[in-house]
Amino acid sequence: QVQLVETGGGLVQPGGSLRLSCAASGFSFSSYYMSWVRQAPGKEIEWVSSIGPLAGSTAYADSVKGRFTISRDNAKNTLFLQLNSLKTEDTATYICARGVGSRYVLPSPRGQGTQVTVSS
Repeated sequence: QVQLVETGGGLVQPGGSLRLSCAASGFSFSSYYMSWVRQAPGKEIEWVSSIGPLAGSTAYADSVKGRFTISRDNAKNTLFLQLNSLKTEDTATYICARGVGSRYVLPSPRGQGTQVTVSS
């Protein structure tokens, strides 16, 4: 079955950086769009970014554009999200998902997530 396991979260100061990873198994990773979504405390799940199967296309939510970078390593069945210039409002559980997302569409299935806390 599909398994998505996120790692790399933690506590970081505003302006700092983190790199999240998502190890995928149970499906042909290189054949699928992959995405990151996030859920802040008390808020709805929000789409963050998506990447095409061969990494030729990427898309980002306006709130993270220019600060976050999505990438993938198909040889290692791993999805990444580089988070730079972090803000307190980026605090959330970051979740890896199979499929393409957008402002209006949330992909699934999803992993359990990794917590990112931005605080001084």
